[in-house]
Amino acid sequence: MFRWYRELSTADRRAFWGAYGGWGLDAMDVQIFSFLIPSLIVALGITRGEIGVLGTSVLIASAIGGWLGGILGDRFGRVRTMQITVIWYSVFTFLCGFATNFDQMLTFRVLQGIGFGGEWAAGAVLIGEIVKPEHRGKTVGCLGSAYAAGWGAAALLTSLVLALAPPDMAWRWAFWLGLLPAVLVIFIRRFVTEPEIFEEAKAAQASGHKVGSMEIFKSPLLARTLLACLLSIGLQGSVVTILTWLPTFLKTERGLSNSVSGTYVAVVTAGAFFGYIANGYLSDMWSRRYCFLAFCAASYVFIILYAYLPMADVTMLWLGFPLGFVALGNFGSLAPFLTELFPTELRATGQGFSNSIGRALGGLFVATVGYLSAHFTLIEAVGGMALIGYGLAALAVFLLPETRGTVLASLTLVSTPSTGTVLGDRIPGAGHALEPARGITTS
Repeated sequence: MFRWYRELSTADRRAFWGAYGGWGLDAMDVQIFSFLIPSLIVALGITRGEIGVLGTSVLIASAIGGWLGGILGDRFGRVRTMQITVIWYSVFTFLCGFATNFDQMLTFRVLQGIGFGGEWAAGAVLIGEIVKPEHRGKTVGCLGSAYAAGWGAAALLTSLVLALAPPDMAWRWAFWLGLLPAVLVIFIRRFVTEPEIFEEAKAAQASGHKVGSMEIFKSPLLARTLLACLLSIGLQGSVVTILTWLPTFLKTERGLSNSVSGTYVAVVTAGAFFGYIANGYLSDMWSRRYCFLAFCAASYVFIILYAYLPMADVTMLWLGFPLGFVALGNFGSLAPFLTELFPTELRATGQGFSNSIGRALGGLFVATVGYLSAHFTLIEAVGGMALIGYGLAALAVFLLPETRGTVLASLTLVSTPSTGTVLGDRIPGAGHALEPARGITTS
């Protein structure tokens, strides 16, 4: 089961744990907000609609950060970009604890989101490039479980702080503790190195084979970029809606205390943790496409059950595990899938852009729920938007190519007398021989 880990070198294992910590603490810092919503409404005197704007703002900002982080990752390195972005989101999470009104909180959340988006792009590409093709899904799926671990850490941290600290200061202390992830940078700086495939591509570009970041918006990559964005919009919109509003639903509409609602969230988180891993393994064994479609279909079933059927609290508690398993576990395949869609020189750029557009437009789902809750129950609004999101994701996956087992390659511009300028691959381990780029060649 863990053959993929045993086959990693010592340096690659350090990279895995560096990225795992970055993703997990990234999720913790961002999701602290969702557990503090009732406290923020009282302390800052803001409405649910404004809470929706705060939830959406960090996701829109992450679109900017993810794209910039991707460009920086392709230009200066995945590891250096990860260091910068971890420090960035830690500092602005910390500053959220000093906000005294909506405008200040909005400013800090926007700046936090820039680092949030950039760190995901750098970490995802870093791990996708160091593992063998047959292990990429399960490795990055296990890496994705860091988000569930980070969400669980946010639930535990805020529950403890809200229980132990004075009510008027508890939410501030929760944000201040968000500075802790900056310590991770010491480990990353000392022990994590760049993937070999990136160093080879960088050397090739230095010798004259330049590829601009805007190539993802040109044929033949444009269609792939747009469909990757649609996939990300559907998944991000569904998942962040559930992550942001579930704690508030449990407290306000189910009448649960902070400690009890934390238990419910922990069950959903546990399901997500194992869902990430299972999805990654299944995508390597089965296919990326069918795994996505199966998890989207299962998500429909459990969201309908959770959102629209009356049930006892204990039933809702246990139903949270399969809900988290399928609804959030779908992310287990997202990062490896995006890694395999783009060539090395554009991998972080393409992956960062498509994932970030998903966060930005998917983030509109969060704000929409805030306003829909004035006309429907909160859980009906959450369930309806999540169902729309998974429908969009399923459509995109159906139109994108299957990538399971893809050997990552570098892209370069090659001039030939018969075809003019074409896109070609330089395959690592094949003597850097040029051959047509699989599925993305054009004259």
